[in-house]
Amino acid sequence: MGPIPQDVLAQRRARFRAQLGEGVALVPGAKLVRRSNDVDYGFRQRSDLLYLTGFNQPNAVALLSRDRFVLFVQPREPAAETWTGRRPGVEGALRDYGADEAYPIAELTERLPLYLENVPRLYHRFGDDRDIDEIVQLALERVRSRVRAGITAPEEIVAPQSMLHEMRLLKEDGELEILREAADISREAHHAAARACREGAWEYEVEAALLHVFRARGGSGPAYPPIVGAGNNATILHYTENCSRLAAGQLVLIDAGVELHGYASDVTRTYPVGGRFEGRAREVYAAVLRAQQDALAAIDVGTSLRSIHEVAARSLVKGLLELGVLGGAPEDLFEEQAYQPFYMHTTGHFLGLDVHDVGNYSVGGKPRPLEPGMVFTVEPGLYFSVDNEQIPEELRGIGVRIEDDVVLTHNGVEILTSAIPREIDDVEAWMRA
Repeated sequence: MGPIPQDVLAQRRARFRAQLGEGVALVPGAKLVRRSNDVDYGFRQRSDLLYLTGFNQPNAVALLSRDRFVLFVQPREPAAETWTGRRPGVEGALRDYGADEAYPIAELTERLPLYLENVPRLYHRFGDDRDIDEIVQLALERVRSRVRAGITAPEEIVAPQSMLHEMRLLKEDGELEILREAADISREAHHAAARACREGAWEYEVEAALLHVFRARGGSGPAYPPIVGAGNNATILHYTENCSRLAAGQLVLIDAGVELHGYASDVTRTYPVGGRFEGRAREVYAAVLRAQQDALAAIDVGTSLRSIHEVAARSLVKGLLELGVLGGAPEDLFEEQAYQPFYMHTTGHFLGLDVHDVGNYSVGGKPRPLEPGMVFTVEPGLYFSVDNEQIPEELRGIGVRIEDDVVLTHNGVEILTSAIPREIDDVEAWMRA
């Protein structure tokens, strides 16, 4: 499974450029970020530039108008490439990435004013990159200074994301194929992690099992820092220390997915140390599983992530009543959001090039109706902190989340991660396999 091919990227750019009218759009890429002293973090391109160009090198900027696609890139430099790897350079930007024009990134300051002359609208989002913002400001000042020569500067500055993110929200066939492959890699990784959930093992050993599969199957690594939380650590939503030892009777919450060709998988499963769900942990797991099943059954064209969340929350209220955590009328408890101390996040988010992908969740002040091509997660959970003295003692230190990746199609709902078991008997058998 390879990255999105250049002909598809060209089609994306054509659709985007058609929306620009007489305007010009500037889409900056990412820079290297210093980790410590003279060591950088691994490079990850900004998703908007990756979506439009596939260009996966630092310090690049794309400029697009109705009739041209320009790339500003790092030039070829043999000495630097000896240390840090090959660069496509200006030549590669033209030859391999379909640019109509390409220039060294150092020439952006000089050339940008030429592209802004007599253009009514500039598409650029300020605040993402201070250096690019300064170049844009300088370019605007230079164009404005030529007013006596009959040159006009853009009168309107608009963030291009309002158009670009709407495109990214509806996934193409090629994107779905990558997401399916990412889901399969995550399936294998979760299987390896589940088998590592043994008494006495360390959370970081379980994490290592995940990371090995991610890279061995061709992924670039995790799509986000993996969460491997045993016992009370599972009640911390974004626990990433992964440094505790697994003990008998605990549940281990694993939230981890691979990144493949820029696209994220996002999967959570909760496994019992030793391979069997027992006691109250089994009851909590069953309540969360039922909530996810109810939420998945509620998905349809025209529903919203908000309505799906409400279905899950109502189901969790029922579970909390059965567990003896809440008391009262179910609908009153739902309206009062009495579940929030134990379920404090929403049930889903969009998924794609970003794990929390782009796209507006509301339109016209109302929850956005779901459409075919949208990919999102369904991830209810219950979390009972060991420090919460208001709940039964035997529930304290139990955290459960079950998360799957879903695509809405014209034919219904496809659960991309359905091959990773969720049912109690299936999970136990999987851990033994």
